[in-house]
Amino acid sequence: MLRTDDLEVFVFTADHGSLSAAARALDISPALASAALRRLEEALALRLFARTTRSLRLTDEGERYLAHAREALRLLKEGHSSATRHQETLGGTLKIAMPSDAGRNLFLEWLDRFQTLHPRVAFQISISDRLADMYRQPVDIALRYGKQDDSSLIAMPVAPDNRRVLVASSAYIARHGKPETLEELKKHNCLRFMVDEATHDRWTFYPAQGGSSTIAVEGNRSADDADLVRRWAVAGQGIAYKSRLDVTADLQAGRLQVLLPDIAGEEVPLYLLCMHRMQVTPTVIALRDFLRAEVERM
Repeated sequence: MLRTDDLEVFVFTADHGSLSAAARALDISPALASAALRRLEEALALRLFARTTRSLRLTDEGERYLAHAREALRLLKEGHSSATRHQETLGGTLKIAMPSDAGRNLFLEWLDRFQTLHPRVAFQISISDRLADMYRQPVDIALRYGKQDDSSLIAMPVAPDNRRVLVASSAYIARHGKPETLEELKKHNCLRFMVDEATHDRWTFYPAQGGSSTIAVEGNRSADDADLVRRWAVAGQGIAYKSRLDVTADLQAGRLQVLLPDIAGEEVPLYLLCMHRMQVTPTVIALRDFLRAEVERM
């Protein structure tokens, strides 16, 4: 099946005379633009451009196909305008995948407030700490932690400065004390997170003097649900290494304390992901802006 965003890359490349110029005009990476052209050529079984190291020109087949691609995009734009011409409020169903801890304890409440502001918006929620396969699962958008390696996805930052923090409850600290150095973590019960049977038991930090330090930790509990790890920490069962977003409410309420606060944890930026530009609708943009505002208020 042909993708609309691939057609758009093709037309913009023909109009601008280069792939890099088309990528800039579409606000995507050159690698993403190049992948779009390859997909389109493979789907059509045609060579649309003749490429050399210094030039890019339409082939005869590309010249003939260009007019049809322009017309297809025009009709799609016209159809979208017709369908939304009288739409005064945001609406539609958003199928959203989100991680367990922030999903249950932050995002669901935020989505309630967003839906109050925009009652025509409906949600279908999938909560899991396993990464959603957006190409196979019935998901429109995903809220996902970490730097995104899949350049074919549209990644919109929601909390770009989020990091992990070491946390424990006052009850655990009263019984076992606070670690004064990273090496002392090896003496503590560390609550570990698992994904696909791989245990996250090597915790990386970035001391103020520069570089990084990775500590192999051990403990008597691990889980493939990040919310369960947080709950264990609140219950005084050990030390957890969590996204600050996940534990902000616990820190504010005094249920958890940050340990070794002068040592920076791993970067875990939060992104809102879509598969392609056509899914970045006004409703999705409004949701992204709403979530950003909620994060800034924390």
